[in-house]
Amino acid sequence: MSNDPSTRRHLGRRLIQLYAGLVLYGASVALLVKADLGLAPWIVLDQGLSELTGLSIGTIVIVMGAVVLLLWIPLRQRPGLGTISNFLLVGLALDGTLAAMPDAHTLTARVPLLAGGILLNGVATGLYIAARFGPGPRDGLMTGLHQRTGRSIRLIRTAIEAAVLVTGFALGGTVGVGTILYALSIGPLSQLFLRVFAVPTASGSTVVAAGPSARAILPR
Repeated sequence: MSNDPSTRRHLGRRLIQLYAGLVLYGASVALLVKADLGLAPWIVLDQGLSELTGLSIGTIVIVMGAVVLLLWIPLRQRPGLGTISNFLLVGLALDGTLAAMPDAHTLTARVPLLAGGILLNGVATGLYIAARFGPGPRDGLMTGLHQRTGRSIRLIRTAIEAAVLVTGFALGGTVGVGTILYALSIGPLSQLFLRVFAVPTASGSTVVAAGPSARAILPR
């Protein structure tokens, strides 16, 4: 590791961004769950599996993250610190936030939760992707399939998310207006916050995560 104070400072900032982003991501998902107006496709699946198994949704996020990570092996993808930290912290933060929050029973309470959850999700996504510690398990699955098959990330992402959305809905996951709003909003929000939280390099310039891992998350 470099002894350059600037390099150490940037590493420290990147670590803070990574873990703050992952905790906030879990909290943002909890807001969407409490809003009960529709979830992102993978969370619809996680919620459906939670309904089926009786396990908490955060536990399902962790288990599914580990399962998806196993699919990286034939794709020859290599996990990074952010990959392992991703599903562990998101699952724990999700369950912790759900336990701490009261239920929202009226539409006037649920709509702000939905809006806040989507906005916070964009902030969190910008934080942890810009930290550049590796993609999450689901993102790496998409980029790995892209690299192995030659198919576009757009096509692979659409196919995977359509499959998990339909499966999650069949298992009892929540699909609704929030699912549509999330799909329309998360790309622009994440792109904005990727630039806000871009970490300077040793040369003083800033790097915005714009490689395959970022493209896998952000709608094109």
